[in-house]
Amino acid sequence: MNIKDVRHRVNTRNRNRRAPERLDRNLIKRAVIITLRSEMVDVPCVVNVQIADDESICTYNHDYRNINKPTDVLSFPMQVFDRAGWKDHGFLELDKDTGDLPLGDIIISAGSVHRQAKEHGITTEQETAYLIIHSTLHLLGYNHDSLGKKKTMRGREKLILNEMGYVHDKQNGNDNDNRQGKRRKIHTDKQANRRQGRNRITKTADDPK
Repeated sequence: MNIKDVRHRVNTRNRNRRAPERLDRNLIKRAVIITLRSEMVDVPCVVNVQIADDESICTYNHDYRNINKPTDVLSFPMQVFDRAGWKDHGFLELDKDTGDLPLGDIIISAGSVHRQAKEHGITTEQETAYLIIHSTLHLLGYNHDSLGKKKTMRGREKLILNEMGYVHDKQNGNDNDNRQGKRRKIHTDKQANRRQGRNRITKTADDPK
């Protein structure tokens, strides 16, 4: 099967109507789909992406992580991977009606995207693409809780960003190490009583080590 023939569905919702910051919903969909294709996902997947403001993502961050402050992105995987990446997937819970795979949910803060893009001297489009790629990889079981896993995940992020046309070089100091190493990220997996009651939450943020 040609991977490009697999029809993934990315649903986006804008809950950021009161704030001035905006994100490109077509770019969000493209980043998810290119990530899935790069991972050779051969089952039609459904990914839901909510564009949030600081207030609403702060609420999610408090409810699921007990941290009462805004963050940049949250991921809610709905499938379990024994190892990182599609090729090592185990049992998959397909939707019985559609045959699609509900891969998970992503919540991204438009305000954080704009602030962090300005901080790192990149476009809001590049910051959006990076966070969506990162979160989609989390939905596929990638992690960065050890040096080895972090190296693997960063390598995948670089490759997929390049596939989207965001080539990292050292002009203006905006190389990939600056973009990803300067921002120290953590993630926390929690059991969350959402949907089937088995979802885990993954957090990507500008947290210190």
